[in-house]
Amino acid sequence: MQVVSISSLKGGVGKTSVTTGLASAAMAAGIPTLVVDLDPHADASTALGVRPTDQLDIGRMLKAPRRARLAENVVPSGWVERAGNNGSAPAVLDVAVGSAYTGIYDRPDLGRRDLRRLSAVLAGASGYELVLVDCPPSLNGLTRMAWSASDKVTLVAEPGLFSVAGTERTMRAIQLFRKEFAPNLTPAGIVANRVRSGSAEHTFRLSEMQSMFGDLLLAPHIPEQANWQQIQGAAHSIHHWPGDSAKNAAALFDALLASLLKSTGSVRNRSQR
Repeated sequence: MQVVSISSLKGGVGKTSVTTGLASAAMAAGIPTLVVDLDPHADASTALGVRPTDQLDIGRMLKAPRRARLAENVVPSGWVERAGNNGSAPAVLDVAVGSAYTGIYDRPDLGRRDLRRLSAVLAGASGYELVLVDCPPSLNGLTRMAWSASDKVTLVAEPGLFSVAGTERTMRAIQLFRKEFAPNLTPAGIVANRVRSGSAEHTFRLSEMQSMFGDLLLAPHIPEQANWQQIQGAAHSIHHWPGDSAKNAAALFDALLASLLKSTGSVRNRSQR
């Protein structure tokens, strides 16, 4: 089971969109996946079509992690029902539902014991090949808790000055965090999101990112998607939205997921420099 945190220290770069795009690709590929919605805004839960239930949300599971019974409290994404199974085995895409309650842990002063809360919850996970953790856009307690529980961190950035600078800060933060708390944590790479092909600024910043981060800059880049808000508002998978634009975006997320899950020596070596 690979646990991957989707992170950014800058808001508004489409981190949750990348999380749900990867979840859609995983479902299409038949990879049993759990999405942990650790952002107090719980946007990933909404986009994944989660219906109200009596199960515990992730915030309340974190409150008593060793008694959380994760398997009893995850809920299936609404995408699974829409997708059907076409005679094949049913897709597995479950959600540990987000809530504002997680905000009580989003503090900068969490100790080691608190940082292990998500790891303790995920100890009850079984049957999944992939866990995607949608983190809040900060380096407070929840993001650090996610990194403690993860094998890899994927960063999301727009090709703009402030976002690129924020990504560089995040890379430094990961290196410091690894030394102190999680020696096995590695950067899985950086996703360039909301890329405008006709923008000279975006072209320049992508070149800058390639120079700064090398093979950690994942391919393909994800272009700006005009109907993405409509797709998320309808709580649909990108792979089951009609039209050529959605079909092309789905193919990009398929390739990005393959790139993300590929363990390469070059990434590990670069992350250790």
